[in-house]
Amino acid sequence: MSTIEIERKFLLASDAWRLQAEQLGIAGQKMVQGYLSRDPARSVRVRIAGQSAWLTIKGISHGASRAEFEYPIPSDEAEQLLRLCEGPVINKNRYRLPIAGDDRHWEIDEFFGDNAGLLVAEIELSDEQQALPHATWLGREVTGDKRYYNSSLSQRPFCQWSARERSEHFDKH
Repeated sequence: MSTIEIERKFLLASDAWRLQAEQLGIAGQKMVQGYLSRDPARSVRVRIAGQSAWLTIKGISHGASRAEFEYPIPSDEAEQLLRLCEGPVINKNRYRLPIAGDDRHWEIDEFFGDNAGLLVAEIELSDEQQALPHATWLGREVTGDKRYYNSSLSQRPFCQWSARERSEHFDKH
């Protein structure tokens, strides 16, 4: 099924989101994903989250929007497809934090392996002009920064970033 994904990404200014997750009893869901294609005009991703798996095709980004096609697939097939992926797989925990008085939620990705130390918050919007909910732990927006795309992180992980790039990431302003 084709949809348009409208998503904005942010760095985290503090660990206050962890306290919120703990208070709400929200545990991170382990995810493993790899890329069969990382072409700039399209990416093809395989993801396993818990007992579920998906094949996802994403088009080129235009601002915060891009075409997305996502299909559930059997987990055993996803495991086999992960072995065909380019570069290292992405390992992360995803926390889904509800937004009070809103049907949306923040997705916080805490990366491991070659991307250890990287934390990114994402929110999906119904349109690019939709107001963002307030979160005290939200930092600098990185929506258009391709370094933070998961497909890029599978090719050039956080551990390979220069000292300058890593310090920019941790700059809370």
